[in-house]
Amino acid sequence: MNSIKGIFTWKLTLIVSIAVLFLLNIFSFYGLYTNKFYFFRIDNYIFPLLSIVHFVFLYVLWFKISEKELSDPPMRTLEYVLYIISLVYIYKLVETVITVSSYSDFENHLIPSTFLPLGFFMMALYAVLLLVTLLAVLYRKEIVGTYLFDDMNQHVDHWK
Repeated sequence: MNSIKGIFTWKLTLIVSIAVLFLLNIFSFYGLYTNKFYFFRIDNYIFPLLSIVHFVFLYVLWFKISEKELSDPPMRTLEYVLYIISLVYIYKLVETVITVSSYSDFENHLIPSTFLPLGFFMMALYAVLLLVTLLAVLYRKEIVGTYLFDDMNQHVDHWK
């Protein structure tokens, strides 16, 4: 993990996260089998709505690191929600892998020539998204600090 952290600094992790989320928000409306964008399907809006939480977490992480602030309960809650959203990212990765692996089942049908290249590109984007999400959480633990709120009140002198 240290070699990956050597390549991806915390700033690069935030930038790559934003770029990958932006691209995957666009591709959430794309149909691999038809090579068309579908804007009137409600389920295509799930990923962009969930990515808002990820964007907020990235902003809070950037703010905490740049201002040298400690972690707080709202950031903890945001990170726990991001853990749940990461399960959706894993689901979307598996769904894309299953879709791309079904290529041989439909060889006799008319499949667009962009099916495999865009399918592999989307799989790579989901894998990178999971990696940078993990890195962002690791950088939060390393730079911002852990969530030790029970110990926080013990160092306050109430008599002053």
